[in-house]
Amino acid sequence: QVQLVESGGGLVQPGGSLRLSCAVSGRIFSVYDMAWYRQAPGKQRELVAAITSSSRTNYADSVKGRFTISRDNARDTGYLQMNSLKPEDTAVYYCHGRIRTMSGKIDDYWGQGTQVTVSS
Repeated sequence: QVQLVESGGGLVQPGGSLRLSCAVSGRIFSVYDMAWYRQAPGKQRELVAAITSSSRTNYADSVKGRFTISRDNARDTGYLQMNSLKPEDTAVYYCHGRIRTMSGKIDDYWGQGTQVTVSS
């Protein structure tokens, strides 16, 4: 059984910062790509940022220069540092991981989501 648990969401004023964490646990052999997605009310889920196991990154145009994705492979944990937050960043943020379990199977896993609200 594999679990991804996000933390760090909350309410922040425009221009503020938040740091999201995604801890992977369970019978895992290796965590390959990790990513953060978000879904705002009435909108489709969209990719925010992604990072490979060798730490190559890519970002949505809307967050480039403001958000930074990183990971700690020793702790099987991913992070999303969000700076200069805007009201349009308000959404539920989901962690995604492509993971090989101890059984040898590779599959996609999702966290439960964490709410980020940017408002004055």
